[in-house]
Amino acid sequence: MDRRIEHTDDGAATPATGLPERIRACLFDLDGVLTETAKVHAAAWKQMFDTYLRSRPGPFVPFDPKDDYDTYVDGKTRADGTRSFLESRHIELPEGSPGDKPGTETVNGLGNAKNEIVLDLLKTDGVHVYPGSVRYLKAVRDAGLHRAVVSSSANCKSVLEAAGIADMFEVRIDGVTIAEEDLPGKPAPDTYLAAAKKLGVEPDQAAVFEDALAGVQAGRDGRFGFVVGVDRIGQAEELHKHGADTVVTDLADLLAENTDQGGKA
Repeated sequence: MDRRIEHTDDGAATPATGLPERIRACLFDLDGVLTETAKVHAAAWKQMFDTYLRSRPGPFVPFDPKDDYDTYVDGKTRADGTRSFLESRHIELPEGSPGDKPGTETVNGLGNAKNEIVLDLLKTDGVHVYPGSVRYLKAVRDAGLHRAVVSSSANCKSVLEAAGIADMFEVRIDGVTIAEEDLPGKPAPDTYLAAAKKLGVEPDQAAVFEDALAGVQAGRDGRFGFVVGVDRIGQAEELHKHGADTVVTDLADLLAENTDQGGKA
């Protein structure tokens, strides 16, 4: 999954993909773009943070599963998301270590508690894939484009396998990769840049597909050739502001004959 890809053709895009012809590779976020696990993550963050916030002195202000999720945690690693939200509430905790017991009053301990909740929810509810995303994956594969999944989740491999789409990708960059290679998480572009490098393409030859504001910003800051914002929750304007070249409500929308490609000048 992490080997560098040697090209045997020019990988030229076709109009059928809704992408500019210069694009040779597609880099997909996981949660909210390919799978419906974004809702699972939002629920898990809320359960974990609300439990912790109730344990603190002072008035209880619950975690907002939309505004707080979108602003502070969506698209980020567990540690970065935990730290970012706590900072918004003026709470400073020690980092701890990745092996901290779930619920320990550290950044890692709270993040691990969130992960336990996610795993329980996935066991209960399973993994649901957006049908339009599967159609689009097949279309870009048939068009000869290279494909990578780029996720902050350490559970990415398990989710892909449970969803039955693991074999659709040549490269996987996820939370495990981030830890092993010490990569900054989104909104830094490093994870997407790593995926492009392992696919053997330049950033301007790759398209980024993201539903998170942090991920769209990563695509913009990495100077990728095309950034597609996927609007599942009604934040099209914000996705555009953060750097999306075009915004769709479903990846299958890009397959429409008259799709506006919104390419860069």
